[in-house]
Amino acid sequence: MPVGRKEAFSIQLLQLLDAGLVWLAFWAASWFRTPIREVVPGGPEGPMSLSQMSWVLYIVVPFTPLALEFFQFYTRPRTKTALQAFSQLFKALLFMALAIGMMVVFAQLSGASRLILGMGGLLTFFVLLARDRLLHSYLRQQELKDYAKERIILAGSDEEIDNFLNGVDAETQGLWKIVARFNLSERPVDELYTLLKEGSVERVIFAVRDTEFGKVAEGVEACELQGVEAWIAAAFIRTQIARPTFDLVGRQPMLVLRSTPELSWELAMKAVLDRVGAFLMILITSPLWIIAIVGIRISSPGPVFFRQRRAGRYGKPFRMWKFRTMVPDAEALLAKTKEEHGNHMEGPVFKLDRDPRVFPFGAFLRRKSIDELPQLLNVLRGQMSLVGPRPLPLYEVDAFEKSEHRRRLSVKPGITCEWQAGGRNTITSFEQWVEMDLRYIDNWSLWLDIKILLRTVPAVLLGRGAN
Repeated sequence: MPVGRKEAFSIQLLQLLDAGLVWLAFWAASWFRTPIREVVPGGPEGPMSLSQMSWVLYIVVPFTPLALEFFQFYTRPRTKTALQAFSQLFKALLFMALAIGMMVVFAQLSGASRLILGMGGLLTFFVLLARDRLLHSYLRQQELKDYAKERIILAGSDEEIDNFLNGVDAETQGLWKIVARFNLSERPVDELYTLLKEGSVERVIFAVRDTEFGKVAEGVEACELQGVEAWIAAAFIRTQIARPTFDLVGRQPMLVLRSTPELSWELAMKAVLDRVGAFLMILITSPLWIIAIVGIRISSPGPVFFRQRRAGRYGKPFRMWKFRTMVPDAEALLAKTKEEHGNHMEGPVFKLDRDPRVFPFGAFLRRKSIDELPQLLNVLRGQMSLVGPRPLPLYEVDAFEKSEHRRRLSVKPGITCEWQAGGRNTITSFEQWVEMDLRYIDNWSLWLDIKILLRTVPAVLLGRGAN
C-alpha cells in the first residue's frame, strides 16, 4: 500500500525505535540468564553471554522491524485494535523464529543459548506490544485535542471538496482541524489571506477539478506568500519560491508546493538538538538564573519573569518567557515612549536604544542577553527553537504591511537568528530583518543552525548589538 512521505518518515522512526527495543530485550534476557540458571534446578550450565551469540543480534535487530512492516504492524496505529496488534506481532515474531531456526539447521550456526533466545523473543513480544499500545493511546488522546490537530483549509467547490473527503480515510481526517471550506469560484482570494492569518493555518488542500485555473494560481500565491503549504490535486503550477514535490493523502496523489524546509532526518535532528541543547543550557546557566532572580527582586518591584503573547509558527499564539528588564507597567507606557522617543526600527517593529522603561539591572541583563534565558523553557515545550526568526508580539504581526512578511512565521521562532548573531543594533530596517529571516528559511540546513549558534556565543559574550 502506498503511503505519504510523512507517514513513511514516521514508520522509519518507529522501525529504528523497535530495533533498539529488540536489542534491549535480548540484552535483558542475557542479563537474567545467570540468576535463572542458579535458581532453576537442572537449568542450562556453562557461561554464555550475548556477545557469544552476536549472529542472532545481526538477524533479529535489523530484520524484525522489516518483518513487522511486512505484516502491517505499522499501519493504522490510531484505529488498530489490541487483537489486531497481537496477531500482527505474533506472525512477525513467529516468522523471525522460523528464520533463526533455519539458520541454525541449514547454516549450522551454533553457540546460541535457548534460554536467551526464548526469553529474548518473549520480552521482544511484550515490549513491542506495549510500545504499540502506548502509541495507540497517545494518538487517540491527541485526536481528541483540537490544538494538537493540523489546522487546514479545504479549497474548491462544495462538490469537489465532498468528493475529495470521500476518498480520504477516517483515520487521516481525524488528524485534521478543518478551519474552513473555501469555495474558490465564489469567494475572493482576499478572504483566503484573512483565513490563513486568523486561523493559524498550516496547510491548504486544493481539491480542484473544474475550478478556473487562474483562481487556483491566486490561491497558491496566497499560501506561498505566507509560507503555508499548498497541496494540489491538479496540474503542475509554476512558483517562484515554493518547491514542488508529490505526496499522498490517503491514496490520492497530490502536488505539494512547499516554501519551508521539507520533512527530513536533518529536520528531526534539529528537533533533538533543540530539546537536548535547551536542557543542557538550563543546567549550565542555572547560576545566571539565580543572579537574575535575586537582582530583579532587589532592583525593581514586581514579578521576576515577563510573559507576553507572541506569534509562533503559522502565527499561532504562545506565551514567551523572559526575565523582566523593564518597569512593571512597561507595556502601558509603550505608546507614550514611542511618542516621546520615536522608533529606531523602520516598520511595524518597535526598537529603541536606551529605552527609558529599562531599569539599570535590567540593562545589564539585556547587555549580556541573560534576559533571554527563560525562553529555553519555550524550546523545551516545543513552542520555539534554538535557531529561527525571532518571535514578535501579536500586535506587531497584525501591523505587517505586506503578506510576504508573514512567511517568516512558517517555521518555529527561535532564541537566536542571523539578526541576533550578526549584531542587532546595526540593522534598523524591518525589511532588511525580514530579508535575513527569509534567506535563512530558504537556505536552511542543520549546519547553518550550528554556525549561527557558534556565532551567537561571541556576540553574547561581547555584548555586541545588545541594548
